[in-house]
Amino acid sequence: MDELKVFSGNAHPQLVGEITKYLGLPVGSCEVMHFSNENTFVRILENVREMDVFIVQPISTPVNSNLMELLIMIDAFKRASAKRITAVIPYYGYGRSDRKDQPRVPITARLFADLLTVAGASRVLTVDLHAAQIQGFFNIPVDELTAVYLLSDYFKKTEFSDLVVVAADIGATKRARDVASRLNHPLAIMEKRRIGNIDKTETLNVIGEVKGKTALIVDDEIDTAGSLVGVIATLVDKGAREVYACCTHPIFSGPAVDRIAASQVKKVVVTNTVPVKDGKISDKLTVLSIAPLLGEAIKRIHTGQSIGAMFEK
Repeated sequence: MDELKVFSGNAHPQLVGEITKYLGLPVGSCEVMHFSNENTFVRILENVREMDVFIVQPISTPVNSNLMELLIMIDAFKRASAKRITAVIPYYGYGRSDRKDQPRVPITARLFADLLTVAGASRVLTVDLHAAQIQGFFNIPVDELTAVYLLSDYFKKTEFSDLVVVAADIGATKRARDVASRLNHPLAIMEKRRIGNIDKTETLNVIGEVKGKTALIVDDEIDTAGSLVGVIATLVDKGAREVYACCTHPIFSGPAVDRIAASQVKKVVVTNTVPVKDGKISDKLTVLSIAPLLGEAIKRIHTGQSIGAMFEK
């Protein structure tokens, strides 16, 4: 492990501290700052020549600033002769822009992939991409971890005799099916429609039986929580006795936390792929640490072990 070094941008230093604690290593020493003209400056404060370098930086708010920090850090390590540079991106920002679903729009998730490669990343490690096809945007290895096991293990501790796992939409079906399989409970699917480019959806129907049951909503991320609150209201209207929710990425933009607090959900369980600020904590929210999962993956990549074997249970 002497040749392994883990560095942090400004996006989520607390998570990086947890990862390095798991690995028994100090956080790598570097300076990442912004000048008065908003230009980003990076200076590596230790020797990284021929080292296996991991840069941990979720692309969370402020998204564009954190993205540029990551790209500039990669370039700095490449020019400092690091042997291999792995971009550890717990939350892959711009992941929703994965296809041309309207005329004359970009595929920003692909552009981001190209930028990472051109900057000098040798490999990418991420968690629960919004769309699986994003892996195909890269010409370098991409390891995608999943929080499904972490989230489902949390709910295994509670005995639900009448639980139904609910996919928040058609796109979340595979993830929800995996959770349902691990919990050994049936699956239901919400049918909904996104309205234009605004963060608003219309819930149309529930495919499956939820009346008199405890519903567990599964999704990859919660942004403004407008969609989540709509799903909760529909499940209650369809006769669900209690509603829980879980997701990997707690983006919590704008009124998200207030909406969750005012909704009829009993608990929302998330991971810390992005920082959950103190002002966004509520009594209904439980945050699980993704650090051991990322730390183990970093160790396995460094030592040449299988990542897939982590999930073979």
